[in-house]
Amino acid sequence: MNFPADLKYTDNDEWIRVEGNVGTVGLTDYAQDQLSDVVYLEYTLSEGDQAGKGDAYGTVESVKAAADIYMPVGGKITALNEGLLDTPEV
Repeated sequence: MNFPADLKYTDNDEWIRVEGNVGTVGLTDYAQDQLSDVVYLEYTLSEGDQAGKGDAYGTVESVKAAADIYMPVGGKITALNEGLLDTPEV
């Protein structure tokens, strides 16, 4: 598994990378490995939405299970990786 030093991690297997005043968030390699083959991703928040720390911003589904993905910090959603909707296994 990959553990980049510039990432901060939550107890719920999300990560955040902060560059200036922008944070990029995602799901840890560990969580992806535990889920196995990811087959579906849905965002429950949109660009421009305000989110609080701990708010669910999406759902990921695999052949094993489904899980919500939570915001590690609060803030405004400025962009979503729309490419993952077509290729969630990435």
